[in-house]
Amino acid sequence: MVKKGLIILISLALLIFTSAAEEFRFKYNHGEKYKLVTRVNENVYINGSFSHQAEILNKIAVEVVETRGESGLLSCSFQTSERSYGRRGSFSLAEDYKSVFWRNSVGEYDIGEEYFMPVVRNVPLFPPEDIEPGDSWVAMGEEVHDLRVSFGLKKPFRFPISVHYNYLGDETLNGRTVALINIEYNFFQAVGRQNMSEPADNYDRVPAKIAGSSEQLYYWDKENGRPLYYEEEFDFIFYLTSGEYVEYVGSAYGNLIESPDLNRERVVEEIERAIEESGIEGASVKSEEEGVTITLENIQFLPDSPLLLESEKAKLLSIAEILKAYPGRDILITGHTARVGTEESCQTLSEERAKAVADFLLSMNVRDETGIISRGFGSRKPVGDNSIEAGRRLNRRVEITILEN
Repeated sequence: MVKKGLIILISLALLIFTSAAEEFRFKYNHGEKYKLVTRVNENVYINGSFSHQAEILNKIAVEVVETRGESGLLSCSFQTSERSYGRRGSFSLAEDYKSVFWRNSVGEYDIGEEYFMPVVRNVPLFPPEDIEPGDSWVAMGEEVHDLRVSFGLKKPFRFPISVHYNYLGDETLNGRTVALINIEYNFFQAVGRQNMSEPADNYDRVPAKIAGSSEQLYYWDKENGRPLYYEEEFDFIFYLTSGEYVEYVGSAYGNLIESPDLNRERVVEEIERAIEESGIEGASVKSEEEGVTITLENIQFLPDSPLLLESEKAKLLSIAEILKAYPGRDILITGHTARVGTEESCQTLSEERAKAVADFLLSMNVRDETGIISRGFGSRKPVGDNSIEAGRRLNRRVEITILEN
């Protein structure tokens, strides 16, 4: 449910020192790319009784596509992936959002009402004057929630939040000077039919009120004018029109990762050569918008199953060695099926098979558990004719993408 965060794990002891008053501002450089990777662990309670635990991985790819004065136009891709809490293995993609918005130097957004992400906006919002350790201020922010799946609300649900800031001091982290800021807010927001931008599908079970709190530690990279590290404790309760209530309690953390340009043409040539030298059959590579994609045609599983045949594991061992040559880039595994049975069954099978490949590559230490995500498209993106076996073989494929950002 909660999709927030920005964090870098700290391995060094932090040294707090005194700082003079100074101006805090976001900085934007045209063409700049970076990625925010966050982890959320939460417990979900229904009517006060424990329901389940969830582990959520968020990846936000950011590109500054235009600058105007001290503001930047940010094109962002938000990927939300999930796995059952406590389970090992790769994450499966749950939601994929796109947002484009302006943000000025103090942190204020100019964003269209149609966008569901990011969830928290205008946080942090810096004061116009210089600040020094010990200073506090209050500014208005906004939360925006996607309640389409959970409660049938068809448009983003937005409400204001009053955010309290306290500049605690500066610290040295990996040779960088960072400002440590405490950020807190509480809210109690009535929803009601009159506050819905569009009617819900089922008004008998939608939020009537939302209450919550968030306490965050925010590490601000002074030199680069952007966040470096973030951690949060949160508690949100949705009171429903049915009389039920759902509570989400948990923590979040994440990190900012630089994204140097990917020389796609060179990578395609290198992988084509590696595929030929390794004798991998039914494999091809191409450059796409998301990055460089290796396609494995007619990849073999046990019938109607996500279990890989041993012959395919040998093929994936060779692919794993190729992927290890490009560390620092996340990998997206996409499963496709031929159209056999219902589209629902095809969708499930494609997701399971993509995850099987992702888990195998993870077991080969190609990436850590946050570096590989899987998704499935069922039979919705055929490249061959499903009415003949030759076409169905082409459609039974797995794509492995080395992501640009």
